[in-house]
Amino acid sequence: MGVLVALALFEGSARDELVWRPFSVALQLVPLFALLWRRTHPLPSVAAAWAVIAGLDVAAIVAGHPSPGLYAMALLIVFPYSLFRWGSGRDAVIGLSFMAVPQVTNMIFFPSGPALTAAGFAFLIAPSALGAAVRFRERAQAQAIAEAKSFERVQLARELHDTVAHHVSAIAIQAQAGWTLAPSDPEAAVAALQTIKTEASRTLAEMRSIVGMLRRGEDEPGSQQRLSDLELLVDGQRPPIELEMGGDLDGAAPSVQRAVFRIAQEAATNARRHARRATAITIRVEGDPRDIVVTVADDGDASYADPKSSFGYGLVGMSERASLHGGSLMAGPNQGRGWTVKAILPKRGSAA
Repeated sequence: MGVLVALALFEGSARDELVWRPFSVALQLVPLFALLWRRTHPLPSVAAAWAVIAGLDVAAIVAGHPSPGLYAMALLIVFPYSLFRWGSGRDAVIGLSFMAVPQVTNMIFFPSGPALTAAGFAFLIAPSALGAAVRFRERAQAQAIAEAKSFERVQLARELHDTVAHHVSAIAIQAQAGWTLAPSDPEAAVAALQTIKTEASRTLAEMRSIVGMLRRGEDEPGSQQRLSDLELLVDGQRPPIELEMGGDLDGAAPSVQRAVFRIAQEAATNARRHARRATAITIRVEGDPRDIVVTVADDGDASYADPKSSFGYGLVGMSERASLHGGSLMAGPNQGRGWTVKAILPKRGSAA
């Protein structure tokens, strides 16, 4: 805006033929200041800007003078873009009507030939179409990201449901056994109660991970991947996958183990699909008393990772899975070559 104001003031002082120079230049600063509100209030800013432009043209027509418009006003091309980019459909129709008034007025009272007339209407139509295209593209991208998150939540809810159902079934069996054995074998009943306590604690830990997730419809039972199943990812295909596991990996909740497996599987699949000229993919899983860290790295070209591609939505899914377990996920290119995905998950998952 500062640059445009400087240009307008310079033009106003340099053009001797400009009618009503002090008044028209000062008045045409209003549209430039209106640029500050083009995103938050697109229609009012357009209305204010074009009211000034149309008002000056009408006054010039009545007085019989040439148009007092500044050439710097051509940079207001951002207004139709902003109107269709951030305004509602109603705002776009009303604003476009406002902007068309000076164009029609100039075409009738200040004829400049077919070429310039067409260019004037293109001044409105082209940026408007660009703003609408960017708006629809952003909506489509936001919808795709939401669908990726929803899919990951449904998958995770299914897996947690299966685990909880398994633990609850074990609790029911042990409770029935303890009830039957209590009169004749008190020690066996105590052992059954201990098993119920253990299973109930595990179930509670899994249930805490479900809080905040949405599940729509009924799903078929899912597979029960564990950390030991990571060896299945080493399948001999190209580029080869190298698996490294170390540290304290005991005591991880079943849902966290599945999350580690799914993140490693998705990251390795993405690397094989998108990492051009990769010679190896490394999956490293390390544990400590509190967390499990899974790192998937390749040595291919790092330029394959476009956040707007399907790979980017895969990252959204992995990040959503990690966050729902109380963890975090980072992804980005390495120094030199390759791409790395790193997730940190608490062993017991998120707490309610």
